[in-house]
Amino acid sequence: MANLYRIEIPLPKNPLKALNSYVMKNTGRNLIVDTGWDQKECMDAMQTGLRALGVDLRKTDFFITHLHADHLGLLSRLATETSTIYFNQPEAERIKSANRWNDFVDFARMNGFPEDELQAALHSHPGYKYGLKGDLPFRIVKEGDRIGIGDYLFKCVETPGHTKGHMCLYEPNKKIFAAGDHILGDITPTIQLWSDDWDPLKEYLESLEKVYKLDIEVVLPGHRGIIRNCKERIRELKDHHEKRLEEIVSILRKVSQNAFEVASQMSWDVIYEAWDTFPVSQKWFATGEAIAHLKYLEEKKRIRKETEGQKIVFSLNPDHAT
Repeated sequence: MANLYRIEIPLPKNPLKALNSYVMKNTGRNLIVDTGWDQKECMDAMQTGLRALGVDLRKTDFFITHLHADHLGLLSRLATETSTIYFNQPEAERIKSANRWNDFVDFARMNGFPEDELQAALHSHPGYKYGLKGDLPFRIVKEGDRIGIGDYLFKCVETPGHTKGHMCLYEPNKKIFAAGDHILGDITPTIQLWSDDWDPLKEYLESLEKVYKLDIEVVLPGHRGIIRNCKERIRELKDHHEKRLEEIVSILRKVSQNAFEVASQMSWDVIYEAWDTFPVSQKWFATGEAIAHLKYLEEKKRIRKETEGQKIVFSLNPDHAT
């Protein structure tokens, strides 16, 4: 792919290992898709890569797929006064919310996350440690907007699910899809929920259907290797979540439980043998994923949600055949 390059940005001590930052070079303006954490190792790798490519940041714009720190955090150190930063509206607003981390902690507490581990979970969260510093002037883009760079004319594709405003870039003539964390290859994008105002798994599955209809030959994911079998991978991702949902229904057949308790019994592809040995950060992500799947089942009326004291608990809906 002419004038399109990948810089691998390390994510130290993280299971994701690295972020794929994509650079599109042009004689006029360059475009960088996603950046890495606000961390020295990330900055060093980015600067080394940009120097090798001869990229002048004063002539470079940015497209950010979503608000997670591994995609956004380094932006404030890279953007110049002449940079245009393309970003989505829902997450531009979310970043400005001063209370968002406190809101997450309160929601986790209601869903059974142990009080003595809450602050440790927050302070070990990479988004809290390595996220964006300061305000930046975003250029808001939405579905169908186009971004031209050299021979590429990308169309913005809204793909909510992994995050509320997640957005990808599609080049229909070259059949290239810059996917962020919407489609990954040998790992599964995490679908988490830390508020009760949307149904992320429903939106994610709908976004997968939307992308399935596109003519794509090459997927440029935010992590790991390039994907050349887009439709097959989408089918695998849908099957993964169907199995997750059935697993949770089986867990709830035993007794009513909160999300943290459900997460502790789900199967996870991690190196730790038992839930008690999970680092607190892994418990956080697992619980968020459990909540997202519980929300989906609740909306489908397969399970019921009730509040007992200060905790939310879930049980099978006897009126729905499971």
